[in-house]
Amino acid sequence: MTAPGESKRGPVVRDWVLALVVAVIQVVGGRNANLRQTGVHSLDALGYVLLLIGPVALLLRRSYPLPALLVTVATCAVYLLRGYGYGPIFISLVIAFISAAIVGSRWWTYPLAPIGYLLLLWPLPALVGHPADPWLAFGMIAWLGVLVAIAEGIRQRQAVLVARGQRAEAARRDEEAQRERRASEERLAIARELHDVLAHSLSLINVQSSVALELFDKKPEQAESALAAIKTASKDALAEVHTLLHAIRSGSPTPAAAEARESDIEPVPASVPAQSERAQDNSVARGVEDRPPAPRSPAPSIEDLDALLQRTRAAGLTVDTRIIGTAHKLPSVVDVAAARIIQESLTNVVRHAPGATAAVTIRYAADSVEITIDNARATGTPSKPGTSGGNGILGMRERAHALGGQLIAGPRPSGGFRVVARLPSQAQEEAL
Repeated sequence: MTAPGESKRGPVVRDWVLALVVAVIQVVGGRNANLRQTGVHSLDALGYVLLLIGPVALLLRRSYPLPALLVTVATCAVYLLRGYGYGPIFISLVIAFISAAIVGSRWWTYPLAPIGYLLLLWPLPALVGHPADPWLAFGMIAWLGVLVAIAEGIRQRQAVLVARGQRAEAARRDEEAQRERRASEERLAIARELHDVLAHSLSLINVQSSVALELFDKKPEQAESALAAIKTASKDALAEVHTLLHAIRSGSPTPAAAEARESDIEPVPASVPAQSERAQDNSVARGVEDRPPAPRSPAPSIEDLDALLQRTRAAGLTVDTRIIGTAHKLPSVVDVAAARIIQESLTNVVRHAPGATAAVTIRYAADSVEITIDNARATGTPSKPGTSGGNGILGMRERAHALGGQLIAGPRPSGGFRVVARLPSQAQEEAL
């Protein structure tokens, strides 16, 4: 990696070397050219000074391109008007012109080409008694055109390189923003999973502990079952929380977040240079290789309803299940959402409708899956009457909407409560 001081010294050293080379060429070449020409003023001290002013002015061509060009133009004009012979004094003028055209404004630089022609070749030299050779005058017109074309070509090339670099930088920033967005989505998915695990488990523990306290003296055998259910629920919850915390520490996505990531892959813009594309591909490949496998154990699934409902049934809730249609594999993000909706709905039944029975119906269609959770009237009194269930229904509705589905929840006409969620069989790109 180049140090900042070295990067600054490089152009300065190159400018000094260029100025020294141009000075040697102009002095030696100008002396020889002046000796070979007839009818010209002998090269004196002023002539040598004029030959050296142009190379010295080139040292300022980066910081002050237009003043450096004006100095070289004035030096050449004085040199020719003094009657010295034509020679390599134009080298510093050409370099200063190209530098000014590239670094500075073309609207101030390009008009100096015809002005310099009028001052140095024709007609001003002829008016003051120093006419230029006609072939030289006509040839310089062509050379001035070539000089302007070279300057414009270099300028356009630099503009293309700058634009390409800006596009590459924009692509890099966009890729970084995409990575940050995916990381935020994964953190949100993990937080949602953690909330669902804790809310579901703690609700069951709360209900069962209340039952155990009420039956501890009257019916100790039932209190023992409630305590056993508390132990099972707390053990399973701790295992799921431990796995989710491992996912947070290792940076591994949950299955739902991994599914959303896979559906959110975007192509590399065609405007990015091939080198940037290769670097991006290599970085992606390294990320895939280095990323540890995503933990799958905390993700619930509706494929095995008995395992999904085991904890709820252990809490004393009677749950009937029914599957309509041909069951098929769902995307992980849809499967997890459906399972969480079932768990949250049954947790609400345990919390708010003690003694009620529940029924879970899953209806598979070609392009969707519909989950219905019904519960009958409560036969007991809630452990904490009048308390709210929190954001359970709101969270379920957000899950369904994030997948492009919908959720309806409300009392049944015959009593009890019903939750109906319809989810697409294919995950949407914006799903979390």
